[in-house]
Amino acid sequence: MAVDFETEHARLDTSLRSIEAVTDVDTLRAEVVELEKKASAPDLWNDPENAQAVTSRLSYLQQDLRRIEDLRNRLDDIAVMHELSVDEDDQAVKNEVVRDLAKLHREIEALEIRTLLGGGYDVRQALVTIRSEAGGVDAADWAQMLLRMYLRWAERHEYPSEVYDISYAEEAGIKSATFAVQVPYAYGTLSVEQGTHRLVRISPFDNQGRRQTSFAGVEVLPVVEQDDHVEIPDNDIRVDVFRSSGPGGQSVNTTDSAVRLTHLPTGIVVSCQNEKSQIQNRAAAMRVLQARLLEVRRREQKAEMDALKGEGNSWGNQMRSYVLHPYQMVKDLRTETETGNTTAVLDGEIDEFIEAGIRWRRGQDTVTDPS
Repeated sequence: MAVDFETEHARLDTSLRSIEAVTDVDTLRAEVVELEKKASAPDLWNDPENAQAVTSRLSYLQQDLRRIEDLRNRLDDIAVMHELSVDEDDQAVKNEVVRDLAKLHREIEALEIRTLLGGGYDVRQALVTIRSEAGGVDAADWAQMLLRMYLRWAERHEYPSEVYDISYAEEAGIKSATFAVQVPYAYGTLSVEQGTHRLVRISPFDNQGRRQTSFAGVEVLPVVEQDDHVEIPDNDIRVDVFRSSGPGGQSVNTTDSAVRLTHLPTGIVVSCQNEKSQIQNRAAAMRVLQARLLEVRRREQKAEMDALKGEGNSWGNQMRSYVLHPYQMVKDLRTETETGNTTAVLDGEIDEFIEAGIRWRRGQDTVTDPS
């Protein structure tokens, strides 16, 4: 179907202007300048944690600003190219304009998703935990497949990620894993992935080649920041140290550097074994524990608000199905987004599902809070 250039260009221009307004490009530029001054300060690395936060946010905002400015420049340039192609009746240039316009459409639509992330914690980095559920060894293998899927997604976007802990299963796969995605808006983006993911396939662990259904759960938490005031008294924590282990229970560390924290009032248990020292593992485990306690607080507050408003939880637990046999299909049970390219999805191409989930969530929020 032929694309009406003027209509499509005007629509994209309107969408991009809306993005520029919501993002507040002038304020964004001013913050980049301010962060550049801080990043060039000679004493910046006297406080490594603050230095990391400054340089990380600067890098992200610079990338964000370049992305918006690049889209604006390309949208202006394509109008000139279209005019030339019409004046000179150049079919090759016309074809190039159509291709570029379609590409701009996809990129502006993807960036528009960011404007839908307005929750109080959406701007945060994310802590993701994957756990094997029903399905035995297949579920453990499935949890490891999901871990790879999300890490590949982060890698595709050049988002820094750090694995804090992996608990390997006896035969294959993992019991659980926790990792961080260390860019702004990672929580708002990935929070729509929370829930139970179901896999249907011929089990590679069944010598009779039978079809197996297995389940893995995904939990997404916002990273705790200093102003969250999640204070944990020392006497509320039991600290255990142990030797890190790899697949099959094999020892991968000759010292007791892995750390397990048990929060006695709630029973929450967190471990970290992927850092080089006990001190680093304890710090990482404490970050995860603080995030879990923050989530407990948020859920309690939400339950109180829902009780006052007479609302229940509208989110279903099982949110996506991955079928590898007898046919190939990945389908989101909330948005009904689906694809037959299961290989690409399991290799981290999940943006279509994430974007549909964000739009779906915004629609749910609009229904429950029409104001």
